[in-house]
Amino acid sequence: MSETVLINEIFRSIQGESTFAGTPCTFIRLSGCDSACRWCDTRYASVENGTAMTLSEIERRADGFRTSLVEITGGEPLQQEPVYALMQQLCDKGHTVLLETGGFLPVDRVDPRVHKIIDLKAPSSGESGRICTSNIELAVSAAEPLKKSFEFKLLLASREDYDWAVDLLNRYRLNQHCTVLMGTVFNKLHPAELAAWILEDNLNVRLQLQLHKYIWPPDMRGV
Repeated sequence: MSETVLINEIFRSIQGESTFAGTPCTFIRLSGCDSACRWCDTRYASVENGTAMTLSEIERRADGFRTSLVEITGGEPLQQEPVYALMQQLCDKGHTVLLETGGFLPVDRVDPRVHKIIDLKAPSSGESGRICTSNIELAVSAAEPLKKSFEFKLLLASREDYDWAVDLLNRYRLNQHCTVLMGTVFNKLHPAELAAWILEDNLNVRLQLQLHKYIWPPDMRGV
């Protein structure tokens, strides 16, 4: 019997939150997540059962959108074991594959060709205590070519979140090894405030906005 994955939705849009932001991308959103991040904007993917699809069916759907960039997201995609095979098969077909993960589970089994976008949950999210620090250690210790397959994303809602983030970066010297993106929780912290803090500290990070929330209504699905 073919392996199946519970899929919430598959769609094409503009990639909104990473170094690939602005690029046309096919999104494969998996169902299910056992975290309760306060700022989650895809809660529906955590609570809806989803549709069971074989890996071949998912690949055919993704191929139909004719984008070279494919992102695996959720929910928390790493909670479903067959996702590892799915990412490998998409890489084998020549896609540039992104994985967006909540950062609670280790990424050491992910195909090294996959570009890993790892969230680091700040205190205001309510989930900062669950960060899988082995992912940070894996990225920092990786050989130089592999370091480029990691980037870390921090979504901040307050000055307290920012100070916590700076301490975390300094502790692991993470932003000296990998790309680190800092963004604001939509309508909770003004981007100009975050920009001022980054400039004041001369912090080696990249400021990003949740691009899709500025193009379309922030609660719109399928974008």
